[in-house]
This record gives sequence, structure tokens and C-alpha cells, in this order.
Amino acid sequence: MSCQPEVLWAQRSEKVYLTISVPDAEDVVLKTEPQGILSFSAVAHGKSFSLTLELFDSILPEGSKTKTKVGSRNIVCSIQKDKKCWWKRLLKSEEKHPYIKVDWNKWHDEDEESEASVGSDNDSDDGENEESDGDDGMLYLPDLEKLRGK
Repeated sequence: MSCQPEVLWAQRSEKVYLTISVPDAEDVVLKTEPQGILSFSAVAHGKSFSLTLELFDSILPEGSKTKTKVGSRNIVCSIQKDKKCWWKRLLKSEEKHPYIKVDWNKWHDEDEESEASVGSDNDSDDGENEESDGDDGMLYLPDLEKLRGK
């Protein structure tokens, strides 16, 4: 029997960001279909993890604008929406899923998107400008004592 991984999500008008928490994941398979079906499977520490999500609306076909980054702690996906719009929720169904949560570190509201600088959400960093590539998903926190000059 496979386990259900925790999923964090955020969105922009043109993209959905998913962070799937599976530490030390191997054999990662992520498939997307244009009608908004996302399938994921992986193995970690002898356990298999899988999930299938029916997203709120259609997305661009796999490979066209979908980006996936496998780190030591999680798998980060950037999925291009078919239409530039804001979704009411991640999934088509209105039922609650305890393993799906909002990623407040990446979340922007509709009105914040127009105020954000143009370069802050480009495709090169997928909205993860807080993270360094070599930190395996660790958030950079500055040393406040050094910043104060002590």
C-alpha cells in the first residue's frame, strides 16, 4: 500500500506551484495531462508514495512548461495553466484533503501580483528566490547579529 505525501501549493495567474514532501525520494515519476490530471509516484526509505490530483482547471501539456526539481527533502513542480486566471482552489472537487496545504512562503494574492516586480517571478527560479540551489530546499535566514553590526 502506498502512502499519501504532503502537498503544499501556491499559484500565480499563469502558474501553479506544488511542493511534494518526500525526503530522499527515488524513482520519481510525475505526469501531467492537459485536462488537469497530475499523477505522482516515488519510493523513499522502502515506502512507496503516490497521489493523483484532478486540478481545478486545464493545464498545458507535460513538457511544454512544466518544470520539476527533485531535492533531498521534496519535489518542487511549476505547472503552466492553460488560461491565465486565478483558481478558487487547487482541486476540482470541493472536499477537504488533509494532506494538501497552502504554501504561504510562495503565495501571492491577485492584487499582489500586479504590484510585484516583473523579474520576481521569472521561469529561471520558479518563484523560489529565497532558496539557494545548493541548500536542498533550505530557506535562507540572515544572521541578524551580523546585520546589526555586532
